[in-house]
Amino acid sequence: MAIRINTARRALNRAAVVATSSRIALASSRPSALTVRRFASESGSGEAKSGSNTWLWASVLGLAAASGYYYYSTQDTANVKASVKKPLDYNAVYKRIAAVLDASDYDDGSYGPVLVRLAWHASGTFDKKVGNGGSNGATMRFGPEANDGANAGLQIARDLLEPIKKEFPEISYADLWTLAGVVAIQEMGGPVIPWRPGRADAVSVAAVPPQGRLPDASKEQSHIRDVFYRMGFNDQEIVALVGAHALGRCHTDRSGFEGPWTFAPTTFSNQYFVKLVQEKWVEKKWSGPKQYIDKATGSLMMLPADLALIKDRGFKKFVDLYAKDQDKFFADFSSAFSKLLELGVPFKEDAPVYKFETA
Repeated sequence: MAIRINTARRALNRAAVVATSSRIALASSRPSALTVRRFASESGSGEAKSGSNTWLWASVLGLAAASGYYYYSTQDTANVKASVKKPLDYNAVYKRIAAVLDASDYDDGSYGPVLVRLAWHASGTFDKKVGNGGSNGATMRFGPEANDGANAGLQIARDLLEPIKKEFPEISYADLWTLAGVVAIQEMGGPVIPWRPGRADAVSVAAVPPQGRLPDASKEQSHIRDVFYRMGFNDQEIVALVGAHALGRCHTDRSGFEGPWTFAPTTFSNQYFVKLVQEKWVEKKWSGPKQYIDKATGSLMMLPADLALIKDRGFKKFVDLYAKDQDKFFADFSSAFSKLLELGVPFKEDAPVYKFETA
């Protein structure tokens, strides 16, 4: 309010200057007495009256100009204030996602594992040679990728996040999906995952990458390396990323496989590696696709791609390392998962890096 009052005062001062200048100019330009006498109808009293009227009109015009200046200046200020948008509060988005994780009527009581899978599959289509795919674009919004058999069941995760997208419309789907993966990992007891915003959403189906880029759980080490090397990962990063199998379970109506990898499928830990090396795994006798169960209880399962990690020397040394050292696993997973979420994303140089505290 003080700013507006000062602005009005300055405007009135300008008006006074304008009016005074007008009076001076009029006085200096008055006709001389000789000139006035040429007109019989003009007299001294008429001249004085004319000067008085001129001063009055100059003052009115000056005040009008001042009022106009004040109005438009305050309007401009109001418009500038209205056009300034508050930056998106990513901490608020994080907390909003965290609030929807627990669900007693879904799987093992948490949507966390399916959100990790959404972030993983949205990012794992990157091809470093071609330079397309990855989390940028959120191309799973389009039919060809959404209906890919490898992404079966992920509509649940996308639908879960839709109200949050409406609540925070400024965030792209690509940023929202990857951030949801970060939230899920951290809120289920995992490491802090550095995360940057800056992904954009693709505008057409033309951006959808070719199918077949995601890992096939029925295949072994050569396939695993082909898929992950294409994205730019090495053997250590591959094993660290697969450690996310500590979470969740397989479903016959999605992948065709069935069962959890660990006894705590909503807790992020190194138990996947512990079970992989400690348990004896036997092929499950059933009508479904080939998979393995632990001989001791028959409650846990492993996929052919999982057992490939202990068959291959290059992979097994990291499996053994992570089974013994959870802190090392957490550190390596954090780095590899953050890298996965950023593959192919053209971030701005000044894009901030967030390290969120758990909700």
